[in-house]
Amino acid sequence: MTAANGRSVPVGTLATRLLIACWVLLAFAACSNTPPREKIFSVTPKELQQIRLVYYSEYFSFIGSDRFGLVAFAIDNNRGQDGNSWQADHFVVLYDELIGWQDMQGNGLYDNPDHKLETIPDSKYFSFRGSPADGMVITSVVNELQLRIAPVSTVISHRKGMSEYRLGSAAATLSWNGRMIRGRVIHEYLFLPAFNRLTRTYVGLFDDFHGIYAVVNGADDFYLHRQQSDFLAQLTGKQEGFLVHDGKGYPLQKLTVDVPDRSFAAGFYRWPQQWQGSFVANDDTYHFDLTLTQKNIIANWFIGGFAMGVVKGNFQINGKTLPVAGLGELIM
Repeated sequence: MTAANGRSVPVGTLATRLLIACWVLLAFAACSNTPPREKIFSVTPKELQQIRLVYYSEYFSFIGSDRFGLVAFAIDNNRGQDGNSWQADHFVVLYDELIGWQDMQGNGLYDNPDHKLETIPDSKYFSFRGSPADGMVITSVVNELQLRIAPVSTVISHRKGMSEYRLGSAAATLSWNGRMIRGRVIHEYLFLPAFNRLTRTYVGLFDDFHGIYAVVNGADDFYLHRQQSDFLAQLTGKQEGFLVHDGKGYPLQKLTVDVPDRSFAAGFYRWPQQWQGSFVANDDTYHFDLTLTQKNIIANWFIGGFAMGVVKGNFQINGKTLPVAGLGELIM
C-alpha cells in the first residue's frame, strides 16, 4: 500500500489497518441512508416525493471527419436532486486525429441554482439550446466549439417502473478550431429515481463496462455496450446496441461479443483491446472486428479504471467490408 506522500506502508501495520477501517466507515456512512437498488425500479411517485432523490444523464457522442481527418467529441451531462440540494456536472473529451486528445475546460461539478433536472442546466463553460427531439445546439465559448444536432431519432427505449433509458442518433456538425466537421451524434438518456451517483456511493454500479459509439462507412450509426454488472441490467441490459442504416434504426438481434485481447493496466484489471462478434439487423448478419487504437486514461482506482479511447475496425456484411470508427468508453 502507498501513502499520500508516495512512500510504501506495510499492509500489516496498525496505521494501515486504521486507515482501511476509516474507509469502510466512510463508505458505510455514505450508503446507510441510501435507498436499496430495488427502489430504483419499484419506487412510486408518492414515495419519490418523500425520498427526493433523482438522477438524470444525457450523453452526446459525436464522430465526424473532414479533409484533415477524424474528430471525436463527447459530452456527458449529469444532474440530480438529493433532498434540498441540486447538482450538475459535465464530462467532456475531444480527440483530433492530427493532434491527439485535447484539454477541454468544464469537466466536473458546477452549480445548478435554478434546480433544472429534466433539461440540462447551463454552466459557465457550456450552454444548451433546444431539445434532442427538436434539435439542439451545444455551445462552449471558452472551448471555441459549437455542436449543432438535428432532431434525434430514438431507436431503443426501455422503461422499468419510473426509470427510463433511451438511445438514438442524428446528423450533426461540429464547429471547432476553424473547421466545420460534419458527422453523426449518438444520444444516450437515463433517468433513475431513488438514485443519485453525484451525492451517493454505490457498490457494483459498473463492472467491465465497454461502450462503443461509432460511425459505419462514414454514414451509418453503431452503438454497443457490454457489461458484467447487474446493478442496472434490468433497464439497460448487459449487452445492448443498435444500427442505423439508410436512415432506419434497428436494435441489434442475436448479439454476440467476444473480447479476445486485453492490455496492461496499472491495477488489478486489464483494459479491453479488441472486440469481435456478430449481430443481426434488418435480417442481415454482420460480423465485426474492432480495435482500441488510442486510449486516454481518465482515472485509475487500482481495482478498476476509467478511460476513453478511439475504436477502429470493420464490419463484414454480404461479402462487403465496411470501415468503422468511433469512441470507446471503458469503465472497469
